[in-house]
Amino acid sequence: MDQATAQKNSTVGEALANARQLLQTHPDAAARQAMAIISVEPRIAESHLILAAALRQLGRFDEAELAERRGIDLSQSDEVLQRAQSLQASGRHGDAEDLVRHYLRDTPNDPMALSLFAEMAAQAGQLEHAEQLLWRALALAPGLRHARRQFEQLLVKQAGASWHDDGKPSEPPKGEEELGNAIRLNEQAIAEHPEKASVWLSYGHALRLAGRRDDSIGAYRRAVELKPENGEAWWALADLKTSVLGEGDRQAMLAQLAKPKVSELHRTGINFALGKALNDAGNYAKAFHHYEAGNALKHKTVRYDVADTVRYVEQCKTIFNPQFLSSRQGQGHLSSDPIFIIGMPRSGSTLIEQMLASHPSIEGTEELIYFGNLAGFLADGRRVGLDPSDFANVVATLPGDKLQTIGGAYLWHANRHRRSNRPRFIDKMPRNWLYLPLIRLALPNAKIVDVRRNAMDCCWSNFRQLFADSGEYSYDLTELGRYYRAYVDLLDHFEVSDPGAVHRVEYELLIADPEAEIRRLLGYLDLPFNPACLDFHRNPRAVKTASSEQVRQPINRDGIDQWRPYAKWLGQLQQALGPLADH
Repeated sequence: MDQATAQKNSTVGEALANARQLLQTHPDAAARQAMAIISVEPRIAESHLILAAALRQLGRFDEAELAERRGIDLSQSDEVLQRAQSLQASGRHGDAEDLVRHYLRDTPNDPMALSLFAEMAAQAGQLEHAEQLLWRALALAPGLRHARRQFEQLLVKQAGASWHDDGKPSEPPKGEEELGNAIRLNEQAIAEHPEKASVWLSYGHALRLAGRRDDSIGAYRRAVELKPENGEAWWALADLKTSVLGEGDRQAMLAQLAKPKVSELHRTGINFALGKALNDAGNYAKAFHHYEAGNALKHKTVRYDVADTVRYVEQCKTIFNPQFLSSRQGQGHLSSDPIFIIGMPRSGSTLIEQMLASHPSIEGTEELIYFGNLAGFLADGRRVGLDPSDFANVVATLPGDKLQTIGGAYLWHANRHRRSNRPRFIDKMPRNWLYLPLIRLALPNAKIVDVRRNAMDCCWSNFRQLFADSGEYSYDLTELGRYYRAYVDLLDHFEVSDPGAVHRVEYELLIADPEAEIRRLLGYLDLPFNPACLDFHRNPRAVKTASSEQVRQPINRDGIDQWRPYAKWLGQLQQALGPLADH
């Protein structure tokens, strides 16, 4: 059955499962499916909440609010949950927990039940579990006030917990050590299911992150042998950023694209992989054709309007002016542990991370999601900078104690990813540029590094990248150029309004004179120069980004002017970038 179709002749459970799946990519079909369920069984809270989520994606916000309110009312009025609340209030915590646990087995997506279970977990000191439950509840019903109050209380508890463990070793684990358990579990799965392509694909990912490039290639090859139409496996091979796809591979991928039954999901990955293979062969015209086809397929599945990002940046520029920022100095958490690396993906940020993580005073963690989560909570479940929201105004009105709580809660989260007692750590989430106002207010002593690459090279590299779970802006050349301009606009505003708060590293200058640029960067971080930063490619840490293989090689100029062979096809991008295209 077509995944974008509402199921008419099915059980309520099957219809709900279909609605959940449709919500990810086809909100219009998800709304139809939810309404079909409601017409048959109107008292299922989740069906109203799925309808609300779908309507929000379609921009029908007033209708979404009504549907969400109905779902919340149904959830809150459930007799079983009311009984659980009564038991909890009377001190019979065990009985209340048992009742809610059994309820969730039958109704796993009830927001009020999730909220109650989170409250019990928090009382037991299980802060991480409580947060996971609350995120599920708020994802289902962003307007559930009970869950929102709980989340605010949870942030206070997290902020009050210790976030630095002096008992950790002085050196972070090597890639093989850090990912050893994941590798062993995948090897066990392969022993049990040797003919399952998805298991080999997962194994390849773990090996790649650990730095075992040749072994990861072997695992990806096996996944392709078992399922030749597997676009994710073909893209995994191409995404190694090395020339591992030859003429035989190109013919094999073309053969899969010629089959009418290969899904659009797999066609997307195959087209991106073919683009990379043809680029390596110097066939730029055909490479662009497949990159364009892959991006067009992916663009159909994303929900993004670049105008929302542009409006958000203009709002930030108006609110976070020099006078405002000066008046709020020092109000957040005063820790100087974090180093945020922000900017565009494919800008050289992983190179900077690897160089800094080679310094004995800095630990590289990964791309942490926590400021994005906190921003989404403050924006009532909206994607800040990507959806219309009131985030900037909300941040501007946060009192000092709330900012300190947010900063402390972030540190509690980040500490769970720290594996050593090195005093500083890196959070390399490029998208954190969208949350720059909140970061500056909540962690005023944190260091922020903006990695800037030639606009055409950076955008072209984004267009060639099939992102796992982000990059909404990157699948259309005009949207991509406008997004890049919005990013530069906000960072340039902070350079003027908050001088010295953000340090810019220009990729081309770093490649030309790495020692000078690293010395300048370390000076901003108040750290002495260490020659290990220039031997970054020898660092055995796990690298968890698309540039994992590139940063295991000595510094080179391979990333310079990669867009030029495609100049004749990039007019839309140049026009969208405007003057930035010449920088």
